[in-house]
Amino acid sequence: MTIDNANETWRKNLRGDHAAELRGARPAWWWTGVPPQDCPGRQSDGTLTSLPQPNLATCTRQSVRDYFENTWTLTEVLFSALCAEESFYRPPYHHLRHPMVFYYCHPPALYINKLRVAGLIEAPLNPYFERLFETGVDEMRWDDMSKNAMLWPGLREAHAYRRQVHEIVARLIDTHPDLADGHAPIGMKHPLWALFMGFEHERIHLETSAMLIHELPLDLLQRPREWPALHASALRAGESVFPPRAGVDFPAGELLDVRATRVGLGKPSDWPSYGWDNEYGRREAAVQPFRAGRRLVSNGEYYEFVMAGGYREQKYWSETGWSWRTFRNLKWPTFWVPDGPAGLHRYKLRTLFEATEMPWNWPAEVNGHEAHAYCAWKSERDGLPHRLPSEAEHHALRDPLAGVADDPVMNRDGAGMRDAGLNLNLAHGSSSPVDAGRATHAGFHDVFGNVWQWLEDHFNPLPGGEVHPFYDDFSSPCYDGQHQMMIGGSWVSTGDEASVWARFHFRPHFFQHAGLRLVQAAHDGGAVRLDSAGSAHQVYEDAQMLNDYLLLHYGAAQDQMPWAFGPREATGFPQRCAQWLLDGAREFGAGSDTALDVGCAVGRASFELARGYGEVTGVDLSRAFVDAAQAVQRKGELTFFRRDEGELGAQVNAMIDPAIDRARVNFRQADATSLPADWLDFDAVLMANLLCRLPSPKSLLGRLGGPRGLVKVGGLVAIFSPYTWLEQFTPRGAWLGGLVRDDKPVNSADALREFLNHEGFALRREDEVPLIIREHARKYQYIVTSAMLWQRVK
Repeated sequence: MTIDNANETWRKNLRGDHAAELRGARPAWWWTGVPPQDCPGRQSDGTLTSLPQPNLATCTRQSVRDYFENTWTLTEVLFSALCAEESFYRPPYHHLRHPMVFYYCHPPALYINKLRVAGLIEAPLNPYFERLFETGVDEMRWDDMSKNAMLWPGLREAHAYRRQVHEIVARLIDTHPDLADGHAPIGMKHPLWALFMGFEHERIHLETSAMLIHELPLDLLQRPREWPALHASALRAGESVFPPRAGVDFPAGELLDVRATRVGLGKPSDWPSYGWDNEYGRREAAVQPFRAGRRLVSNGEYYEFVMAGGYREQKYWSETGWSWRTFRNLKWPTFWVPDGPAGLHRYKLRTLFEATEMPWNWPAEVNGHEAHAYCAWKSERDGLPHRLPSEAEHHALRDPLAGVADDPVMNRDGAGMRDAGLNLNLAHGSSSPVDAGRATHAGFHDVFGNVWQWLEDHFNPLPGGEVHPFYDDFSSPCYDGQHQMMIGGSWVSTGDEASVWARFHFRPHFFQHAGLRLVQAAHDGGAVRLDSAGSAHQVYEDAQMLNDYLLLHYGAAQDQMPWAFGPREATGFPQRCAQWLLDGAREFGAGSDTALDVGCAVGRASFELARGYGEVTGVDLSRAFVDAAQAVQRKGELTFFRRDEGELGAQVNAMIDPAIDRARVNFRQADATSLPADWLDFDAVLMANLLCRLPSPKSLLGRLGGPRGLVKVGGLVAIFSPYTWLEQFTPRGAWLGGLVRDDKPVNSADALREFLNHEGFALRREDEVPLIIREHARKYQYIVTSAMLWQRVK
C-alpha cells in the first residue's frame, strides 16, 4: 500500500483542530452520544460489541434507543482510532474514496435527509453539510484519481454537526407515538422505516470505514481500547512458519458434495426486520449437483498461488483484472506485509490496527479479481474446473430457515455470536481460523461470517422487488454488470448486513473484508450475469451502437438521412441541443466560463459547447463512448462504420470543425447519478436524451441546485427527453411520470416542472425537438424530445 505524495493538495485541510487531543484515549468531549462505558453493548472487559438487529414487530422504545446509541457509539469508537488530524483528511492510497472526514459525517447527513423525505422532521439542519456529505463515490476504474483536492469542513465543525444530529434522532425516538408499547409492526411503508434505514446505513459504513482504516498507514492509527480484540488465534511474534504446511499450519483444502436441490431467494415482505430493497422479491432456482469447499480459502492455501507465480501469469486473470494488477504492480495480496526481501516471500498480516505474524489458517482477504484468478490457477493445477459459488449455490449450503429464531443477528449480540461459534456482529475484532467456527449440518464452515464470500453473480434485482421511495438509488445504479455480488457477511458486519437476507456488492477492484470459497463443477451454477449484449449497461458498449452514435453525432445530414423525403430537419441533434443552450445563455445573460454535458455519449455536443464556453466537461457512463470522444478530442477525427445493409456499409470520418478549440473540452467516465462532490457552480448543464436512461433520475436532478449545486445561481440547465421509460434502465418506482400514482395519471413534464421549481429553478423556454437515429439505410428511429431550458434563480 504505497502512499502517493505527488499530489498533496489535500493538506490544505489541516488546520490544527484538536490535533493534540487525538492521540491516546479520547477525552469526554469526543463522544457526541453515549460514551462507551455507558453504552448498550458494553462488555465486562470494557469493549463494545453490536446489539442484535431490532425485531420491528416487538421492539420497544427503549430497545430502539439502545440500538441507535450502540450504532452511533460503535462508529465513534472506530473513528477514535484516527490519532492525527491527517488521519481524517489523507486520501486512501488508491484515491478511489473520500477521506475519512466524509465518512465521519456521511451517516449523520443521511439521517437528516431521509427523515425529511419520510416527513419525520420538517427542515434541514445544515443544508451545506447535507449536500456535501450526501453521496459517496463508486469509482468505475482503479486509475481514476481525480478527486481529493477539495476543502472539507474542519473537525470542530464536523464534530458539532454529529452532536446536533444525535440530539435530533434521539428526540425523535423518545417522542414518536408509534414506538409506544404495543405498537403495530413497523413495515416498509411506515415513515419510521426511514429511522431504521438510518441505523442500517450507518452500520454499512461502520464496515466500509473499517476497511478504509485498514488501508491507512499504521502511524496514523491507534487501537481503541473499546474495540473488540483480535481473535485469540492471532499469532505471537516468532510463531509464523515459512513455508506453511498444509494440515499443520492451515487445514488442507477439502471439497464436499452438494446434491441437486431447489432454493428460494428473497426476503419475505413481512419479515420483521429492516431490509434493503435488493433483498426483496422472489426467485426460485434449481441447483445442479456441485462440490464446495468445506472451509473458506485460507492464507496458507492462497500462499501456494502466490509462490506458483499467480501474480506474474496473465493467463489466470481476466482482462480487467490483469489491468488492475499491473496498474497496482501487485505481487501478493494487498494486506500481506513483506517481512524481509521480496524473494524470501515472508509476510506479516496487516489487520485493522496492527501488523501481526501471519495466521495461515485465517481466510485470505482478496478482491474479486484476485478471487477469480485463484480459481483459474486452481483449475489448471488440478485439471478440474473451479470457480466461485453462485448465489443459489450459497443458499444450498445453508441450514434450513424456519423463522426469526434462525436469523442469528436478530437474536444474538456479538458476545452471543461468539458463544454460538459465529464470527459476525463484532463477535471478534478480526477474522478467525477457517475451521474454528460452527459448521452447518452438512459440514460447511463460515457459511455466514468471518469474511464476505465473492460470488459469480453480478449484483441483480430479484423478480418482484421494488425500489423504496425513501432511497430509490440505493441498489438500482449498481445493477449494471460491473458490481460483483458477495454474501455471508464478515466479522465486522452488523445489523442487516449480518442477516441471512443480506445481498451485498462491490466493484471487483475494491476490498471489503472479503474472501472466497471454492466450487468445483462443470456448470455455471445458474449465476446471474448482467454483462450480456442485451443488458442495460452493455447496450452502450456494443460496437454497432458505438458506430450508430458516431453517425448520430458526426455524420453528415445526407448520411444520417439519405432519403430526400425523409425528415432531414431531425438530423444533427447534438449540435442543435448545444446551440439551443448557447442561444439561451445569450438571451438570459448566463455566464460562459464552464459547461457540463451529462450523458455526452461520443461528444459532439461537448465540442459544440466549446464555441461559447471556456471549459467543457463531458461525462458518460459508457467506456466505449468516452474512449471514442477522447480519441476525437486528441486527433480531431475518428473513422467509423456506417451500416447500410447487413454487413455492407462504408467507412466515414467523424471530424471536428477546426474553428473549435478542442483543448477546452475534456471527457470522463462517471455515473450521472453519483457525480463527484467537487463538481459545482457550472454556468450551464446539458442533459440530452439522458433522463429516462438513468436508474434514479431524481439523484441527478437533485444535484443541480441547492448548496454545492452543479449549477451556479444564474446558470442554465437544458434538458431534452422523450420520456421513454423502460424498466430495463429505470425501476418503475423511480420514473418521473408516465404512470398512475395514487390513482392519478402523472405526466413526466409536469413532474419535472414541479421538481425543478421546488429546487429554485425558473423555466425560461420550452420546445419540441426531433431527432433521428439511423440503424441502417432503410430503418430509423424518429423521436420527439421535450426540451426545457431552466435558469437557477436561488
